[in-house]
Amino acid sequence: MSGTELAPYIDHTLLRPDATEEQVAQLCDEAGGYGFAAVCVAPCYVQLAKKQLGPGTLVKVATVVGFPLGYQHHKVKFLETHQAIEDGASEIDVVMNVSAFKSGNYNHVENELGDLAKFCHLKNAELKVIIETALLTDEEIVKACEICAAAGADYVKTSTGFAAGGATVAHIELMRRTLPQHIKIKASGGIKTFADAQALVNAGADRLGCSASIQIVKHE
Repeated sequence: MSGTELAPYIDHTLLRPDATEEQVAQLCDEAGGYGFAAVCVAPCYVQLAKKQLGPGTLVKVATVVGFPLGYQHHKVKFLETHQAIEDGASEIDVVMNVSAFKSGNYNHVENELGDLAKFCHLKNAELKVIIETALLTDEEIVKACEICAAAGADYVKTSTGFAAGGATVAHIELMRRTLPQHIKIKASGGIKTFADAQALVNAGADRLGCSASIQIVKHE
């Protein structure tokens, strides 16, 4: 796999709290130039990203909901999702309520994600659910994947990038074995090199959330 072949797997990401409008505009220009799948930006920059990418672009706009801890009230997550789509996002990366999940409140988690998935699909958007694998055991990863599948998620995503660990090959392989084939996987967090990215794709990742996207595809 070459850097050019890898580019369509990448969500070119800028979620730092100190990100500026100028940096977001540059991110969008880079995404178009390198042929990345999407830009992933903070909710406050969705409109800017949509405008900067311009009409006719193949680059999608993704943003985050319930980020980065996931324990916001479900009504707040729904409102965030609604606003993000209104602003121009077509992909929503929502953080699962890990607190509720760890407490065994599986119905709550599935109902919340199910409501978001239905709304996203009604608006021709896709839902990616971040399960934060670094906080879960293998058994919990399997259970979280089963919940996401039942809820109708389009992707299950490993990480926010704000926890202690990010994507690993072992976790991607486990997720791929667990999930139905029609549900895709996004690996994110700690992907810094071309070798990292290639290994995750080979393990079953359909998307990669990267902030070092250009260095990765250029093998720097």
